[in-house]
Formats: sequence, C-alpha cells, structure tokens
Amino acid sequence: MKFKNPAAIRSTHIDSPLGGITLAATDDGLAGLWFDAQRHAPDMTGWQADADHPVLREAAQQVRDYFAGTRAAFDLPLDLTHGTAFQQAVWQALCAIAPGSTTSYGALSAGIGKPAAVRAVGAAVGRNPISLVVPCHRVLGADGGLTGYAGGLERKSALLTLEGAL
Repeated sequence: MKFKNPAAIRSTHIDSPLGGITLAATDDGLAGLWFDAQRHAPDMTGWQADADHPVLREAAQQVRDYFAGTRAAFDLPLDLTHGTAFQQAVWQALCAIAPGSTTSYGALSAGIGKPAAVRAVGAAVGRNPISLVVPCHRVLGADGGLTGYAGGLERKSALLTLEGAL
C-alpha cells in the first residue's frame, strides 16, 4: 500500500500481547494498524511520529482495552480512502462483522453484491490497512478453517480466541 501524501501521515508504535503495532492516522481518522512483520505493510518513509495525535492516542487506548478484554468493538473515525473503490467496499463490509462472529470469503463477496469475486475479495481482505479495527481476522475459509491473515495465522487464531469465536 502506498499512501498518497506520506507527509500527512502521523504514526506511533505500541506494544501488544501479539507483538508491536504501528498505528497511522490522517486528519480524517485512523488510516493504518499493522503488526510488526505483517505482510503488505506500507512504506513508512516520510511519516511523522506523533504519539500525541488525538486519533492515535484514542486508538492506542482502545487497542489496549481490547487486549485487556474490556472492549469488544472499536469506536474510531476511519480513513479508508487509501484503497480502490472495490477495496473500500470490502473493508466497509468487514466493519459489519460483529465481535465474536465470523464469515466466509464467499459470504463477504455475496454481501457486497459480487458473488463471483471471491478471490478479489480475498485479495482486498489481505490488503486491509487497518488490521484488528477493521476485523479481517473474522473471515474464514469456506470450510470454516483459518486461512490467510497478513499478520500470521497464529495471531488470527489468538484474536478469534480472545473474541470467543474459536
């Protein structure tokens, strides 16, 4: 993923039980959450470190609350404008998957009106820039098995276990 205006991105790094996390925000909202060594992480050249950015401060607190088990869902302004229209539709659909529940790639494809686009939906899910908050970890294979997660299957399993979905 390449952000259109890297100088407009503010970022911070926090620790979590599943490893370090980079958070990124624009003036419009949270634009990124990546675990350390996650696939498809963006080039962060030109980003400004700003742990005091209000969206980043709130996101960091909500992530800590999530891992502490005191928060099931996130309530943050999101900036999903850094993907294609198709990717944005998939990412919006991911936001509708309730904590503690899962869906399949096929159901997600059908839900956005593109039932034949399962592979394209899978690719968009894999490129989700706001892991955890936009809950791509809640998407399973057609047989209910854990498949593909840019942060790694161990993390996906841990997140679903934390949410009571496994």
